[in-house]
Parts: sequence; C-alpha cells; structure tokens
Amino acid sequence: SGTVASASEEPPAGTAVPPKSTAEDIGERLMETADTVAHDMGIPTTALIAIIVGVCILILAICGCCVWRCCRKKRGKDGKGKGRALDLKGVSLIGPAYKEKVQPDMEELTENAEDGADEAESKQSEVKLGRLQYKLEYDFNANSLSVTVIQAEDLPALDMGGTSDPYVKVYLLPDKKKKFETKVHRKTLSPVFNETFVFKNVPYAEAMNKTLVFAIFDFDRFSKHDQIGEVKLPLCQVDLAQTIEDWRELQSVEGEGGQENKLGDICFSLRYVPTAGKLTVVILEAKNLKKMDVGGLSDPYVKIALMQNGKRLKKKKTSIKKCTLNPYYNESFTFEVPFEQIQKVNLMVTVVDYDRIGTSEPIGKVVLGYNASGTELRHWSDMLASPRRPIAQWHTLKDPEDDKKD
Repeated sequence: SGTVASASEEPPAGTAVPPKSTAEDIGERLMETADTVAHDMGIPTTALIAIIVGVCILILAICGCCVWRCCRKKRGKDGKGKGRALDLKGVSLIGPAYKEKVQPDMEELTENAEDGADEAESKQSEVKLGRLQYKLEYDFNANSLSVTVIQAEDLPALDMGGTSDPYVKVYLLPDKKKKFETKVHRKTLSPVFNETFVFKNVPYAEAMNKTLVFAIFDFDRFSKHDQIGEVKLPLCQVDLAQTIEDWRELQSVEGEGGQENKLGDICFSLRYVPTAGKLTVVILEAKNLKKMDVGGLSDPYVKIALMQNGKRLKKKKTSIKKCTLNPYYNESFTFEVPFEQIQKVNLMVTVVDYDRIGTSEPIGKVVLGYNASGTELRHWSDMLASPRRPIAQWHTLKDPEDDKKD
C-alpha cells in the first residue's frame, strides 16, 4: 500500500482496455502489407513507400494539368461567343471612324477582290513555256521559203519523270497545205533540232498574207500528244530579203487543243516478223473525229493501203461504225512484205466517212514508212527495232489532200 504503480504495468484485472481507432488500425494494416510486399520484392519498406508517394504525386499532377486545360478551353469559347455578339449599331456611339474599321466599305472590298484577281491573272500569264530559235531564208528566184528549227530551251516538264519528249510541227496559215515535223527528242527540256524544211511555190506577194507557225508538242505513245506552246510569226512583219535568225517566247495555245486536232486522232499497232515477211496492222480506235454528217456525227471506217513509189500494192479496210466520232475497231490485218522490201514501202492509214448515196469522204490520214517524218517515222522505226512485237501509238490525222496540193 502507498506505492504508485508504474505506467508499464498492466491495468488491474477487470479494468476495460480502450479500443484502437480506425485510422490506427488501417495504418497498421497498410504497414504490414507494405512490409510483406517489400519483403517479397527484396527492397526496403521505406523505398517502397517512396515509390508509392511519387506515383501518387505524378497522378495528381496529370489530373491538375487536364483540369487547367479544360478551364482554359472553356474560357476561349466564352470569349468567342462574346465576340460574335458584337452589335455594330452600338459602335456608332464611339464614332464613324471606328465603325468603318470594324465593317469596311463594300466598294473597298470589291476593289481588293478585283486587284487580287488581276494579280492572279498576271501571275498565270507569267508562266514560262520556254522559247524557240529558228532561221528563215527566202529564195526570190524559186519562190520558196526555207525554215530551220534550230533549238528550244527551258521547256516545261510534262512527263512524270520531270522531262518531256518534244518535237515541232511547222506549217503556214491560213491554208496549212503542207506541214512538217521534226524528229522526237527523248527526255529533254532543251532539245537541239537543226532541221530544215522548204515551203515551195510560195510567191512573195502570197507570203505577205501568211503566218508561219511553230507548234511544239510533247510526244506520248499511248495518249494524245500535249501541245506545249507555239510561236506565230506573220511574214509581213519580217524582212524576207535577208536571212533571219531569232529567238521567240512560246505562247499558250488559243482554245482547247489548238488548231491541230480538228480532224481527230487514231490509234493502231504495227508488228513485223522479218523471217516470215509479214506486217500486221491492228486498227484499235479513233477519237474526236471531224463531224461530217448533217446530224453532227460520222460513219467512219479505216482504209489501210500498202504503197511503193506512189503505187498501191494492197489495200484493206475495217468495218463501218455508224453515227460516232469515237469508233472502236480492234481489227487486225496482215500484209506480206519481204524483208528486202520493208524499207521501200509506205503504209497509208486513212479514216473515211461512209456515205450510202454519195461519195465517201476522207476525214484524215497518216502515212508511215521509209520517207515519213516526225511521229510517223518514230513509230515505223520502233516497229523495225522490235521485231515480232506489236508497237501501238496514237497519231493525229492530217489533211488527206496534202499530197495533192503540194
């Protein structure tokens, strides 16, 4: 008796022990779980707690960033709405000068639009198509005009590879009795031609009423040849008494397709077998043919003639396609031409409009062979260079009366 019990002594029997709080119980359980996980992972408990705290902080930071961005976006939308709600009537209280800045005069807008259109048009007109060098010589004694296509440079690239396959057509307007073509130069934007053509029987007085045209095309075997540009030279503007050598800028073609496509185009393939001495011509199709009938259509068929020294050796023709300007044939014809003769013959392909009552009228023609030029010579040469293989190509029809007028 009289002795004070120490704090470490257990309370007397029958005394109630105060229960632990929920927080303390949860804390102890978490610590036990942390000790168990840390023991399994082989790391100290404090390290595990540090990792958990870091992850929690990172999650809180991400959530805070998302909330901040959402609030900012909402503020921006509210600002835009307020801007759209601006009443221009109320601006008059500030003064007419400010109102003009907010709502510009319609005449000013129209002038600005016209200026923009003029600027766009001027930029379009500044597109460079390249230029062409030529030489002219007129013979007063022979009444002939000698035209030399020297070269072109800075042509636009029309092929996928960033180049073109240019060639030049030369003719006189308005009659276009005779047309010449240079050779095709492959994959170049600055071709050197150096080819001379002679227009015969052109008296000086008539020459003064004619216009010399240089039309540059991009060759394409399987589709229509694209015209790059042209140079038109009225002969009345040049002094034919002296030799003329000059450069001219290429101009865009007037109207769709220019003047060269009024007769139409035809596609056919050539195949020559030297050992058998057989020339096979497959007439595939034609397109954009000239309208020959009153109803605005034609009844076209194709004549194929094998010629030598101006004489017709053999001839064949396709079926007639009624009421169409874009006939499809896919008809094959074979000629027997010995190897020693193939370099001496010409092949004339003529598109004709059939007429049941009157005379059938030719629409246009293409002549290939040893004395051809331009794309026709290229097609013939490619056929000879690739024996036993069909070579298909599109050709622009030419005036069927050209040979008769020369």
